[in-house]
Amino acid sequence: MKSGDSALLIVAHGSTVNPDSSAPTLAHATEIRRRKIFANVECAFWKEEPSLRDALFLFDPGSIREVYVVPNFISEGYFTQTVVPRELELNGPTAKRPGGQQWKYCQPVGSHPMMTELLLNRASEVAPDANPEETSLLIVAHGTDLNENSAVAAKREAEKIRANGRYATVLNVYMEEPPLVSDWRKLTMTPNVVVVPFFISDGLHSYEDIPKLIGIKERRIPSRRVKGGRSPERSGGLETAAPCGRLGFLKGIFRGNPYSIEGRKLFYAPSIGTDSGFADIILEQASAAKS
Repeated sequence: MKSGDSALLIVAHGSTVNPDSSAPTLAHATEIRRRKIFANVECAFWKEEPSLRDALFLFDPGSIREVYVVPNFISEGYFTQTVVPRELELNGPTAKRPGGQQWKYCQPVGSHPMMTELLLNRASEVAPDANPEETSLLIVAHGTDLNENSAVAAKREAEKIRANGRYATVLNVYMEEPPLVSDWRKLTMTPNVVVVPFFISDGLHSYEDIPKLIGIKERRIPSRRVKGGRSPERSGGLETAAPCGRLGFLKGIFRGNPYSIEGRKLFYAPSIGTDSGFADIILEQASAAKS
C-alpha cells in the first residue's frame, strides 16, 4: 500500500506513571518508518504527549491526503469506540477534514488473526526447549468488568490455540477474576508452564503483580550502566533504554527463566505487545482499511 501522500497514525493509551507504556508503540512506529511505506508515521496517546488532540495538527493537508489511524489496543472497547473517535473527531470509518484530507479509522491490532501466531511464537521463544506436549500455555488478561473486552479477547485467543492442538493445555486466566492466574498450580498438571501477559506494554502488572501472583521470586540481574544512568534492556525483540534502579530490577524478572516452583518449570514472557511482529499487524490493519 505504498503511497507518497498517505500517513499513518498509531494511537495508544500511554501512561503518566509507567515510562514503558509508550515504548512498544514508539518502537513499532520506528520500524514502520524504516520501511518507507508512508510519507509520515506518527504516534499519539491518551495519557502522554503528543496527545490525541495534538494529532489533528500533525499532518499537512497540502501534502498528506490520507491518514490511516490504527489503535494499538488489545481489543475493542471504551477507548477504541468512544475516546479515540471523540478526540480525533472521527464520525465513522472515514472522516473528511476541511482541507479534503481523509482520515480512515482502522481496527485495533488485537483483533487481527495474526495475534494467534504472535502468541505461539512468544511461547516458543520464551521456552524453546520445552516439549509442547508436556507444556501448558497460560494467556493472562486483567479481568474484572472494567476490562471485559480484553478478557473476551484472551478467551478467543486461547480457544484458537487450543484448537491448534500444539500444547497439552491452553488456558485464558485473569489477575482479578476466575480462572485466576494465581491458581496455575491447580489449573495445570504439566511439568512445564508458559505464562504470556496479554497486554500492549510492560508495566507494573507484568513486572510486579503477575510475578507475585504466580510465585516468582524477584532477582537482580547485573546491568551495565551507560551514559545518563540508563542501562540497555531487551524485551521481545525490542531494544529500549530503561532506567537503572528499581525498574531495571523489576525488568530482570524476564531473565530468570525457567523458574523452578514445586518441581515444575515455569517460563514467564514479556507482554505480547512488545513483540516486533506488531509492526506487521499495524500495517495489515491499515491495508484492510484501504481496500
